[in-house]
Amino acid sequence: MPATPHHRTARRPLRSVLLAFLAALLTLPAGTLVTAPAAAARGLVREAAVPAATLTEVADFGTNPSNLRMYLYVPESVTPNPAVIVAVHWCTGSGPDMYNGTEYDTLADRYGFIVLYPSVTRSSKCFDVSSPQALRRGGGSDPVGIKSMIDWVTRTYDADTGRVFATGISSGAMMTNVLLGDYPDVFAAGAAFSGVPFGCFATTDGSEWNSACSGGTLTRTPKEWGDLVRNAYPGYTGPRPRMQIWHGTQDDVLRYPNFGEQIKQWTNVQGVSQTPAATDTPQSGWTRTRYGGTGDRAPVEAVSLQGVGHNLYAQGMASRVLTFFGLDRPGPAPQPQPGACKVTAAVNAWNTGLTTSVTITNTATTAVNGWKLGFTLPAGQTVTGGWGATYTPTSGSVTAANVSYNGTIAPGASVSIGYQASHSGNSAAPSAFTLNGTACATG
Repeated sequence: MPATPHHRTARRPLRSVLLAFLAALLTLPAGTLVTAPAAAARGLVREAAVPAATLTEVADFGTNPSNLRMYLYVPESVTPNPAVIVAVHWCTGSGPDMYNGTEYDTLADRYGFIVLYPSVTRSSKCFDVSSPQALRRGGGSDPVGIKSMIDWVTRTYDADTGRVFATGISSGAMMTNVLLGDYPDVFAAGAAFSGVPFGCFATTDGSEWNSACSGGTLTRTPKEWGDLVRNAYPGYTGPRPRMQIWHGTQDDVLRYPNFGEQIKQWTNVQGVSQTPAATDTPQSGWTRTRYGGTGDRAPVEAVSLQGVGHNLYAQGMASRVLTFFGLDRPGPAPQPQPGACKVTAAVNAWNTGLTTSVTITNTATTAVNGWKLGFTLPAGQTVTGGWGATYTPTSGSVTAANVSYNGTIAPGASVSIGYQASHSGNSAAPSAFTLNGTACATG
């Protein structure tokens, strides 16, 4: 892809970059495909923000146990409270290689988000997706350094913490799986190109390579795969990031069975059926399946490329990633809309006070991941406390937003919340409700 005028060096065609990567990979010992470097840290103030419209290295960004390097692209047209995409390079690559070999920066120019490019310094130039430290939240190694980079960006640019995304190729795809498992409260979604499930590459002997996983012979049940993700952050019950998975049927580096194992893992984590809700062919040779939903932001989306090998990434795919992330339009991405919902409200009133118990039911066929319930309090009522949600403001048009443990509502499932309010005579329940902007039936 041609260089844009603000690039300091011309881009190398991605195909050449990845072919070089594959050639280098073949020369590596059977113990290399994952991990990181370090740069310790203090957060920088906003006045020290890096210049726009160029790839810039940030040296001091926070805790960085594996000596990663941080590269950042901030477009001149960056939006207020921008989204952030973490773009993770392949084995033997680097952050600048990922910048030169993909079009996320030019898309950032169009849509105003920030792109963060972590870069490995260990000799293999592979991300650590195998060590016990990497496979648990806050455990150390590369994920901790990447989390520090994200924190630096959100502090420095007032980035939207609800719109942080990860994508990667090969080793970077494997790290995408790891990041979403370790930090489900940080990432809204991920897109993995030629990767493997979270935990598939795990080793205990210090090796970076797991031949059973790379060869596609490591299989587990959906629950077993899902438990590996859940155990990375024990006790977490909040919403889980959506996942988009890409794989070529002729991948001879990370074999094609890993595609199906990732689908098993992330459908289980999302609590949706392994039976596709929709199947189509976006272009010749591609089969796209969507799970738990039929739209562009389904909980899990998987694209199989017939006859394509490990080097599957091509120009234009980043645009499809942006569609899945909800970033292919200016401004904040809208919340996923439920197809249908029902709300019941029961009031228990006394002289000048009341409590209202509210039950929200997802009557659609797709899961709701993160919700806001809107309603208008009758005149004279003021919320004085609540449970199961956060309520703002306390009177008039009120929004009740999910808390950490009840953000996901599976199809047919319900959540119960409630509030206490004072009143000046009218103790009625709200008469209408919306869920993520969609009107709900009442009853």
